[in-house]
Amino acid sequence: MISRVRGRLVGLDVDRVEVDTGAGVVYEVHVPLTVFNRLPAQGAELELLTAYIVRDDTPSLYGFLEIRERTLFLRLLTVQKVGPRLALAMMSAYHAGRLARAIAEQDAKVLIQVSGLGRKTAERVILELSDKVRDIAVTEAGDDPDSGRAGEAVAALIGLGYSFAEADTAVRDASGGGGAETAEELVRRVLADRASGPGS
Repeated sequence: MISRVRGRLVGLDVDRVEVDTGAGVVYEVHVPLTVFNRLPAQGAELELLTAYIVRDDTPSLYGFLEIRERTLFLRLLTVQKVGPRLALAMMSAYHAGRLARAIAEQDAKVLIQVSGLGRKTAERVILELSDKVRDIAVTEAGDDPDSGRAGEAVAALIGLGYSFAEADTAVRDASGGGGAETAEELVRRVLADRASGPGS
């Protein structure tokens, strides 16, 4: 098993890179576009987290910059009719957090925007993974500086029995009013809103 490749970036192509480990071996590693766009310039040192996959007797390496990216890629491969090429296309279309969020929210409309992913396969991905990618979805990091505590609040609400979609919506609503400094305060605000809502 090859779990990491560390070395000098000597080749760049849209969906693959070449990494010279300095030991007389240059590895070809397939990467999604979302990873490719964050790579350093050719000649720089880098480390890729890799997944070693053998299909039709042909071994291939797939590389990522974050653990959650590799984790999501491997989970996608557990779905029937999702091979490395389609999984890579899905992760090229969306960053790991956004893709996991779409799956967790059972948003097939987002998934079928991926080239080569039909509705039936998208629905299968949702059916098999919607409950298995919440950890990645709640750690989605964007440009919003509040995303970290929001993710923690969503995770806490899921632990209290909320579905991902319910927790995510509730935290977004609670965040809209401002004033919450911590994840705990966001959770308290969500619970207070529910307690004072209709039918309470």
